Amino acid sequence: MSTLQALVQKHPFTAYQTWWELGPKWADFMSDAIGQEWQRLSASDYDNQLAQVKSDVAHYTETVYQCKERPDLVDSFIDKSLSQPLQSGEFDALSYSFYKSAFTLLEKESIRGAESLNDARRNFTRKTGHSFFKQLHTHLNLETPTQLNTAQDVAKLKQSIQQIGDFLHQQGYLRDHFAFTFDVAVEHQGQVIKQQDAQFIDNLNQHGKAYALYEMGYPAILPSAVYLYHGIGEAQHHSSRVIEDLFAFMGCQACETDDFDPVGYPADQVVELWEIQRS
Repeated sequence: MSTLQALVQKHPFTAYQTWWELGPKWADFMSDAIGQEWQRLSASDYDNQLAQVKSDVAHYTETVYQCKERPDLVDSFIDKSLSQPLQSGEFDALSYSFYKSAFTLLEKESIRGAESLNDARRNFTRKTGHSFFKQLHTHLNLETPTQLNTAQDVAKLKQSIQQIGDFLHQQGYLRDHFAFTFDVAVEHQGQVIKQQDAQFIDNLNQHGKAYALYEMGYPAILPSAVYLYHGIGEAQHHSSRVIEDLFAFMGCQACETDDFDPVGYPADQVVELWEIQRS
C-alpha cells in the first residue's frame, strides 16, 4: 500500500467526493503561478518530471476520488487550454501532484546553501503565492496601502482582504465562505490569546505582534493539503500564501502558526491562527 493510499484510508474526506466548478480566472492564475515555479525546478529533467506529475495526477484521482482523470488534464492546465471548467477534485489532484514533485525535487537538490529543506519547501509555496498575488492585485485593482500604521491603513487592508476573499469564494476555491478577522479569542500552545478588532493596530505598533483568524469553508485542496502535510511535511497553503504576500506588501511578516495541521477541522470550518509582525 502506498503512502497516499494509507493516508486516504485514514482521512477519506467523503464530503469532497461531489465536485464543484472552479472559475476560469482561478485556473489561469494558478496555472501561471504553479507552472512558472515548478518549471524552474524541473528544467533540467522536464520531460521525466512532467511524466511523473501526470502519473501522480492519475493515481491521485483514482485513489482519492475513484474515477479516471480527463484526457490531457495536466497539459491543458499548464497551457491554459481547458475545454471545460476545472473541477474541484481535478485541481486538488493537480495541486497535490505538482507540489509533491516540487517538494521531492527540492529534497534531491545537493546544494541549497544555508537554506534548510523545510525552508526551501515553504519558500516554494511563497513564490507561487507571490506570483498569484501579483496577478490578483492587477485583476482586482487592489488599493493596498504600502504601510500598516494607522486605523485608516487597517481599513484599506480589510477592504483588500475582503476583495481577495470574495474572489476565492466566487471562483470556487472556497466553496462555502471566507472569513478573516482580527477578533481573536483562542488558546494556542497553552496560551490564551485574546484580541479585539480595535486592538489589532495598537498591538502591532506597541508590542510588535498582533493576531488574526482565517476561516475557510470547504477549501478545494483540503484533502491534498492533509496528504502532503502528513506524507511529506509541507502543504500548499494557496490562499494563505496570497494573503501573506498582501501583508508583505505593507511591510509585515504574517502567516499561520508553524504547528498548523489541517487534520481535525471540519471541511466547512478550517481555521488558521495567524501571527502578524513588522518585517
